[in-house]
Amino acid sequence: MSSFTPFSTILTHPGGAHKDEFLACCVLLAEQPVPIVRREPAPADLADSTIAVIDVGHSHDPALNNFDHHQLPRDHVPTCSLSLVLRHLGLYEDARQFCDWLEPAEWFDCRGPMDTARWLGVERNVIGKLNSPIDGTLLRRFAQTTRLQPGEPLWEMMRLIGEDILTYVRSLRERLDFIARTAQLWTLDDVPGSPAVLFLPRTDPMPEDPSAAIERYVESRGLGDRVIGLISPDRRNTGYGLARHRDNARLDFTRIANESDVHFAHARGFVAKTSATEPDRLRELMLRALHSN
Repeated sequence: MSSFTPFSTILTHPGGAHKDEFLACCVLLAEQPVPIVRREPAPADLADSTIAVIDVGHSHDPALNNFDHHQLPRDHVPTCSLSLVLRHLGLYEDARQFCDWLEPAEWFDCRGPMDTARWLGVERNVIGKLNSPIDGTLLRRFAQTTRLQPGEPLWEMMRLIGEDILTYVRSLRERLDFIARTAQLWTLDDVPGSPAVLFLPRTDPMPEDPSAAIERYVESRGLGDRVIGLISPDRRNTGYGLARHRDNARLDFTRIANESDVHFAHARGFVAKTSATEPDRLRELMLRALHSN
C-alpha cells in the first residue's frame, strides 16, 4: 500500500466545486491534515511535491502529489481525481467493490448527467431526484472558499468524511477476510431447489457489529443467487439473528414466530431473533421458515 510524499498544502481549482475533488481533498486531509487552497496552479506548484495539486494542472504524477485526470483521452475509462488518489493509496479496487457510489461519481464527473443516466439505464430526471441537500450544501460552501484551515467547521467535516471513507474501505476488507475464515455455507438439501443459508458463528472476541459485511461477502463470492438467508450472532443477546438475503420471499419468519426460542419475528417476515445457539436448531428454524416455492 502506497502513501503520499509529505505535503504541507492541498491545492485545487477555484470556482464551482464537484464531488470528485471535494472527496479527493477529504481523503488527503485524513492522511495529512493541512490547509486547502483553491486557485489555479502555477508551474512551480506542479513541480513542488509539498503542494498536493488535485483535479487541476493537467498532470498525474503521484511522486509530486499531482492528481489530475483532465489530460486523459476523451474515450478513457471514467476516471476522476478521487480515483487517482485512491489508486495511489492501493485502495481503488476495494473502493470500487465496496463503495457503490464511486463508479457513478466517476461517470458523472467525466461523462455528465445525460451519459451517466444512459449508463445507469434510467431517465435523466432520475439523476436530479437523487441529489441530496447534504451534497449541495457541502459543495456550495466549499466553492465559496479560497482557503480552508484546520479548526474551521468545513475543514473538520471534510477530514471526518475522508477518515470515514478510508476506515470503511480498509476495515471492510479485514471484515470480509474474517467472514471468509469463519462463515459456513449450509445447503438445505431436503428442499427442492437446494437453497442455502450462510451461518456466521459466534467468536471470542466478538466483532462490534457481527453482521457487518455479511451480505457483501455473499455477493463478492458469487453466491447471491444461491444464498437466501443469513444467520449471524445477535449483538444484544447470546442467540442469533435470522434474515433474508436480497429480501428473498422464500423465507418468511412469521412462520416461526410461535417457536418457544424465537423472541422476535418481524410482522413482514424478513427478520427474526432467536435464543437458539446450536447449529442443528438454527438450521431447523430456517427450514421451518422456508416456503416450498
